[in-house]
Amino acid sequence: MSEEVEVMDKELPPPEIQNLIQHAMDQEFTRANDIFQDVMTIKLSDLLDQEQIRLADQIYNGADPDEEDDDDFEDDQLELDLEAEDELESDDEEDSEDDEAEDEDDEI
Repeated sequence: MSEEVEVMDKELPPPEIQNLIQHAMDQEFTRANDIFQDVMTIKLSDLLDQEQIRLADQIYNGADPDEEDDDDFEDDQLELDLEAEDELESDDEEDSEDDEAEDEDDEI
């Protein structure tokens, strides 16, 4: 019974997504594809509208082009970049150790 309550507390996806999933489960792939295309068209249209607003703000209001409203995204990206750099450094250290071992073998 408590499991049912937990499921009801979670937010359900929009009806379009529910219909998409239902059609896919019913193996009505043509209908699912149509819904998917509609959802993607709406999302892309919204993103283009946001970009047009941002560019208009830069052009007509002199807004700073480097200033982003998505500060959280930038922080996440920086964290990902740092993790990648740490991995590269450890790989470089391993490569240099391997090179030293090969040099020793060549000398012998």
